[in-house]
Amino acid sequence: MSDLVNELGPAVRLRLAEEKNVWLCTVRPDGSAHVTPVWFVYQSSRWWIGSDHSSVKVRNIRKEPRVSLALEDGRFPVVAEGEAALIRDGFPRQILTAFEQKYGWDVSAPTRSGSKRVLLKVHVRRWLLAGAAQ
Repeated sequence: MSDLVNELGPAVRLRLAEEKNVWLCTVRPDGSAHVTPVWFVYQSSRWWIGSDHSSVKVRNIRKEPRVSLALEDGRFPVVAEGEAALIRDGFPRQILTAFEQKYGWDVSAPTRSGSKRVLLKVHVRRWLLAGAAQ
């Protein structure tokens, strides 16, 4: 898979750095879509998303790693399609730091007793920018 980060214009790179929410779409076992807003970091040509290991999105990704991501502004769409990998431990320090700086949040900290955290790392296969497939 190619590295598409160099093809993104400065306005898109700024949005990826500053926007707080992205809509993540995963595929349920029955083929229907599961869409949820999530916090994210875009770094090293990858989307990074923290989640509880037992969440619907993580269960879906275990069965079907293809995902779509869309920033919230529908007037100037930034949509990515890609493959998600689950990182169960050994979270990259620079990603933990990026979440802390962006949200003031420890993405690795369990949200409830007995839960475990995972990181989703999404490699982009295709960008849909301002209505044009890239």
